[in-house]
Amino acid sequence: MSQTITIDINNRPITIEIGKMGKQADGSALVRAGETIMFVTATSKKEVKEPKPFLPLIVDYRENTYAAGKIPGGFFKREGRPSEREILISRLIDRTIRPLFPEGYTFDTQIVALLLSADLVHDHDILGIIGASAALYFSDIPFTTPLGAVKIGLVDGQFIINPTADEQDRSTLTITAAGAEEGINMIEAGAKEVDEEKVCEGLALAHEPIRKIIQAQKDVFRQLNIVKRAFQPVLHDPAKLEDLARQVKPALLEAIQIRDKKENEAAIRQILDGLLKAIPQDQAELVAETKENFHYLHKQLVREIMLIDGRRMDGRAFDEIRPIQIEVGLLPRTHGSALFTRGETQCLATVTLGTFEDVQRLDTLRDEELSKRFMLHYNFPPFSVGEVAFLRGPGRREVGHGALAEKSILPSIPAEEVFPYTVRIVSDILESNGSSSMASVCGGVLSLMDAGVPLSMTIAGIAMGLVKEGDRYRILTDIAGLEDHFGDMDFKIAGTDKGITAIQLDLKISHVTQDILRQAIFQGREARLKVLDKMRQAISAPRPEISPFAPHIITLMVNPERVGEIIGPGGKIIKRICAQTKSKIDVDENGKVTIAAVDSEGAERARDMIREITIEAEIGKVYEGEIVRLEEYGAFVEILPNIVGLLHISEVAPFRIRSIRDHLKLGQVIKVKVLHIDEGNKIKLSKRVLETEGQGESGAPGGPDSEGGHQEGDSRDRGQRPFSKPSPFKDGPKKRFF
Repeated sequence: MSQTITIDINNRPITIEIGKMGKQADGSALVRAGETIMFVTATSKKEVKEPKPFLPLIVDYRENTYAAGKIPGGFFKREGRPSEREILISRLIDRTIRPLFPEGYTFDTQIVALLLSADLVHDHDILGIIGASAALYFSDIPFTTPLGAVKIGLVDGQFIINPTADEQDRSTLTITAAGAEEGINMIEAGAKEVDEEKVCEGLALAHEPIRKIIQAQKDVFRQLNIVKRAFQPVLHDPAKLEDLARQVKPALLEAIQIRDKKENEAAIRQILDGLLKAIPQDQAELVAETKENFHYLHKQLVREIMLIDGRRMDGRAFDEIRPIQIEVGLLPRTHGSALFTRGETQCLATVTLGTFEDVQRLDTLRDEELSKRFMLHYNFPPFSVGEVAFLRGPGRREVGHGALAEKSILPSIPAEEVFPYTVRIVSDILESNGSSSMASVCGGVLSLMDAGVPLSMTIAGIAMGLVKEGDRYRILTDIAGLEDHFGDMDFKIAGTDKGITAIQLDLKISHVTQDILRQAIFQGREARLKVLDKMRQAISAPRPEISPFAPHIITLMVNPERVGEIIGPGGKIIKRICAQTKSKIDVDENGKVTIAAVDSEGAERARDMIREITIEAEIGKVYEGEIVRLEEYGAFVEILPNIVGLLHISEVAPFRIRSIRDHLKLGQVIKVKVLHIDEGNKIKLSKRVLETEGQGESGAPGGPDSEGGHQEGDSRDRGQRPFSKPSPFKDGPKKRFF
């Protein structure tokens, strides 16, 4: 029998319906906000075939396009491999629930989250977290800590709980936070240089609705007779641990404190190999147990040195960053490059500048087509950690790290109106010993500056760690790989000297308090400022010019009514310009023209050809034009290519004239001033005004008493267009002449 939980968050109800669908799974939940509905199931195997030293958890999130009333694009017309967004939300759910499983639980477990309906107003990522919590908590799986999740936005200086999609578009800070009753255990945030105090305020605000969601689940759980399956974790035998410590502790302590990663690993491996050699080959279980006990002892010694002895393995202070080396411009043919090395983590970042054709088009649930003009792709080859493996496509880790670095740098990318390029960063991790995603942020920004991208701010990233036992804890700045592996927190913070641009928090413990978060954020700020100083020493500002190997892009605005004239019938005109100038041209309906060419000469030539088509007269400006037609009431003067205005007989001279042919001749070149352009784009010219101002030619004989002045032409003629010269483009568009 199904149960329904309703929670009111910011006057918007969230409902959780348990046991209505997917009854063959161990647990299921249907979560709804507005007309957005997420279905989540939890299933776990009842036996362990092979013991594992970790939780084999699989989280799969899928967006069904039918949720928004769409049919998938592409040839097959069905959902295919997970999109980047689906991978990121899968990781979001995984990072939240993984640390809350009981220690030692190694049964294969899977969470499947399916988006069934999307109103494109309410976000569904937090519904996935809430649904995963409910599906696990209301099942017989030994998951006993329910979760809550919430979004916090900052719009016009005011915090909003669970902002709508439109409000998030206007938000300068968007936090996705999840946690237990005692504290936060997962954060994903993007910001536009928001100061640390404001971020801490937003995180504190998030915890109250999280508690509210948790309490609602607990209230219903008490009403149900759910029996969790029996589970007995395999514990380490204290006697065997003590015996192992007597054998290897002195040597292991010495090896742990070797600062070079390769030497450290080799020394530790030598100690373990010595233990395993003493075990007969047919005792596989004893070998596995010895390895487990050795790993546990290794972890405990590392943590004790930091918590009790008050020092780190590499000798650094807890708030000290590793040495940094930077080299920019090392690759001559890329548009920008930088080699960023921090300790034993090394990132090679390259920038490629592309045109409007290189944007990434996104197939989303929204009706309109979306695109990205800034991308960061992260690669983690096996040699970076001394391993051997096939090079395959990016896995979930690479997608996640790349997305975090991209989010961190995005606020610094100039608007398209300022810098009309598509920008791609590739971060290749050449060496890894902690914090490679934050190295990608630093290396990526340096490579952008080397490429001449006019960044609005300089951004750096740092990873903070934590070791905590009871009430005793240490916050670690710029964590190395061992501190990440044996520590309790990986807290990545990116930003400028003014504020934060991105945050990502992952824990191995159930939660951290607001006080610990606050200390880590401000300790991270001090480290970030030091990294920014090192970066500015290497390159203080973006280079004044882009690489000569990058495409040259020019943008200009034309009258939207004349866009059709640039394109021409069947696209003939624009194709001809592209062919003649070896350029690419994009024209939108608002009159924005973007020209991209391999060299500046081609781009400028294309611009001039478009200007020749679309040039228009300006009121008050003086032009030198040729008389192309004479009538009794005035002369028609071509002041610009294919742009003709009327010089009325009354505007020829500062005195009255009898006949216009006594003063002007067909083909004569004269100076005229544009007096007026009416709504029909008819242009009124004057030669008289220039002579009065002393700018024009001297008047012909005659005087104010001459006959024929101020004559109005035949009304049938005034609305007609005079003849014009042939367009410089063969078969070109018909022009408007007045």
